[in-house]
Amino acid sequence: MADVVYVALGSNLGDRHAALAAARDAIAATPGCELLAVTAVEETAPLGPADQPPYLNQMARVRTTLSPTALLDRLQEIERAAGRVRAERWGPRTLDLDVVLIEGRSVRTGRLTVPHPELARRDFWQRELAELGGSP
Repeated sequence: MADVVYVALGSNLGDRHAALAAARDAIAATPGCELLAVTAVEETAPLGPADQPPYLNQMARVRTTLSPTALLDRLQEIERAAGRVRAERWGPRTLDLDVVLIEGRSVRTGRLTVPHPELARRDFWQRELAELGGSP
């Protein structure tokens, strides 16, 4: 059975546009994943420490046969390949990929909570979901 998943993409270090493009390509090339649609790219202020560059954000609608945990593992592989270092919560990063929503499902494990706990506080995620036809 396939799920429709909404994945948030963000970058505020290096070539931000290239990082988002590479992430989209990597998601699309993942066995068991089909990239259905993406939103426009939007620049936003950082949510963490203020002394960092602005983010480029985008959301992807993905059909996947991967389990939520396997998808999370794959997204973290893509982040690492883009040079992501998990040093500071909400700190600057080359790439950030988050599972925001899975249509018709909730997930709560030690590693993953869906819908994403920050969804209600991120108006750009809500706009992007609406652009893709998703709803929390």
